[in-house]
Amino acid sequence: MTRKLGKGAVALLTALAIAAPAALIPGAAAAYVFNDVRIEGAQRVEPATVLSYANIARGQDVSAGELNDALQRLQNSGLFETVEIVPQGGVLVIRVSEYPTINQISFEGNRRINDEQLAEVVQSESRRVYQPSQALEDAQNIAQAYAAQGRLAARVDPRIIRRSDNRVDLVFEVREGNVTEIERIGFTGNRAFSDRRLRNVLDTKQAGILRTFIRRDTFAPERLQLDEQLLTDFYRSRGYADFRVQAVAPELARERDAFYITFNIQEGPRYRFSQVNTVSEIPGVDAAAFAAQNRVGRGDIYNPAAIDNTIRRMETVALQQGLNFVNIEPRVTRNPQNQTLDLTFAITRGPRVFVERIDIEGNTTTLDQVIRRQFNTVEGDPFSPREIRNAAERIRALGYFSDAQVESRPGSSDEQVIVDVNVEEQPTGSLSFGASYGVSTGVGLNASLQENNFLGRGQTLGLSVSTAEDDQASSLTFIEPYFLGRDLKFGFNLYYNETEGFNSDYNTRSVGVRPSIEFPISQNGRLELRYRLSKETLGGVEEDSSAILQREEGQRTTSALGYSYLWDTRVTGLDPLTSYKLRFSQDFAGLGGDTKSVTTSALAGVESNAWREEVTLRAEFEGGAIYSYDDYTTWILDRYRGGTRIRGFEPNGIGPRDLAAENEDGLGGNYFWVVRTEAQFPIGLPEEYGISGGLFADVGSIWGLDDTVGTGGNIVDDSMNIRATVGASVFWTTPIGPLRFNFSHAVKKEDYDEEQNFDLTISTRF
Repeated sequence: MTRKLGKGAVALLTALAIAAPAALIPGAAAAYVFNDVRIEGAQRVEPATVLSYANIARGQDVSAGELNDALQRLQNSGLFETVEIVPQGGVLVIRVSEYPTINQISFEGNRRINDEQLAEVVQSESRRVYQPSQALEDAQNIAQAYAAQGRLAARVDPRIIRRSDNRVDLVFEVREGNVTEIERIGFTGNRAFSDRRLRNVLDTKQAGILRTFIRRDTFAPERLQLDEQLLTDFYRSRGYADFRVQAVAPELARERDAFYITFNIQEGPRYRFSQVNTVSEIPGVDAAAFAAQNRVGRGDIYNPAAIDNTIRRMETVALQQGLNFVNIEPRVTRNPQNQTLDLTFAITRGPRVFVERIDIEGNTTTLDQVIRRQFNTVEGDPFSPREIRNAAERIRALGYFSDAQVESRPGSSDEQVIVDVNVEEQPTGSLSFGASYGVSTGVGLNASLQENNFLGRGQTLGLSVSTAEDDQASSLTFIEPYFLGRDLKFGFNLYYNETEGFNSDYNTRSVGVRPSIEFPISQNGRLELRYRLSKETLGGVEEDSSAILQREEGQRTTSALGYSYLWDTRVTGLDPLTSYKLRFSQDFAGLGGDTKSVTTSALAGVESNAWREEVTLRAEFEGGAIYSYDDYTTWILDRYRGGTRIRGFEPNGIGPRDLAAENEDGLGGNYFWVVRTEAQFPIGLPEEYGISGGLFADVGSIWGLDDTVGTGGNIVDDSMNIRATVGASVFWTTPIGPLRFNFSHAVKKEDYDEEQNFDLTISTRF
């Protein structure tokens, strides 16, 4: 192997070769002695600095090896572009050429990342000495910035342009290349679920027609670990206790423009619970009270969430009985022959460990109390690892922090631990502008300003304004999630709504205030108590409108107390295939004001996945009734108006009508019920397109009036006439928001009903 010598080394060796015969003369010293050192070419660097690097003293013996070491030290200093050491008799000449100064730094060829963003990753600076090694490092940093956006084929070359006065312009020439997309995600070893279903579980997505907008189709190695966990959680929540991801194989195409990812998985058998028992290993503690909290039944499909829920309930019993240092240990015995699991909840005595203190760091804006109230444990309480993990999840769920780590470490004694909470703040405020579209409402614009951690207190403060062709709405909202230091959500809402001929020949205006309190009353249930004070106006009723509407024109004030009970299994997610929700509400108007009524509404819904979870089935029943008293007569702003409740009809398109009036405006009704059913399923397109299909059917009615005397004394038909529609939907998840196209047909209706056979809804924020 031949190595090319540098210019300085060549000069040094030449000078040594000329001077070498002197060393061969008998009696001559085998070293050099320099009476003077002359430095040439140094402009910005002080001579003393050059001498310090050379480290050659005057009047002392210097060997050839020491001269070479001096040369290397000067070259490695990073101060000089070239270095020469030339012995001239008793004088040592050191010639240097300093690196130029950077005049300016610029970027060429970059379109995806602007100059300001690239400048943040570059360490070279204007008016500083140019360093080739630093320029190469900067080029690598720029390439890494492109790689983070999925452009692994990006290439960056640093170039210099010579200027006068030993200055250079540093130019980074960028060849961005194409996005390195994930062309295909495949699976091996899966039998229970299709590739399509498993790809929907992953956070990583394949490239599709929206690859320009969807960033999850770019390859990010750090996402693969998350995908493995998502797959594991998905399978184990469906009974596959032995599931594991054996390997993940990302393969880069030869052109470096695409990745092919294959997940090699092992499903294992699907287990069901066989024997489920509860035993106590603590003397004097009866297992019966704990067994009553068991929510795992014989024959149930294995689900870690069900076990965890039972453990939490049993731990609550231990606290209620004043039992400290109690562990609920789930012991699982596998029976591979019949694919069952025997489960025993063992009540055991845990170590006597207390929480010495909770240290919180990193919260520059959020108050300590906002974080501390996520703990059900305080200093001095028995230490519960499960409770600490649950508190960590609650802290992350706040959305105030980009990262939150909760760990425990030994305290001042063997019986104490210290809980460390380290958080990293992230922006919690947002200013957004958006657009919406509906066939009935037309194009609308909206703007909102919201702060989710107001003054670091965990409070929400929001202002929103929206406007469409025929209606406008604005509101101011304040929420205190921990009112009076308890799990009480206090809300305050001030609103103003206005419509002008919105599918009608009249205008409405409503302004009101609505304070509320919400709190949990069970694991899945919450109760809201509220008060509403509002003033509604009905105006602009035209002469050809119903006599009923003309009599109702004017203003009314409503003062009402109300409550809502919501029960939702999605809070705990115990059943991964089926979820249920129930809502029951009542509002009592008459505590002052003009309105005297009781409004009751209820909703019950179920959602389930079927056919290897490829199809989502939904069903809902909803109903409501308004009861008026003290000779109060309901008006249009009280009553239920259809269209949005039963698909396939325009807003205010169904219900009782005054057929003797020229415009036949809808009058609404005091009662309604509707059953909505729907199925959503894939339609054969690649799932990365985000397009699926659906079928739906609705049946229901709106009926009932207090005043049925219409125009010309005509008696309005307010009986319960049933309507029914069937239809098909196309769902499309896009970067501008979820779109839904509904195509419907009324199979049962009244002649005067106003149909809406097509509907498109779109909402986006920017």
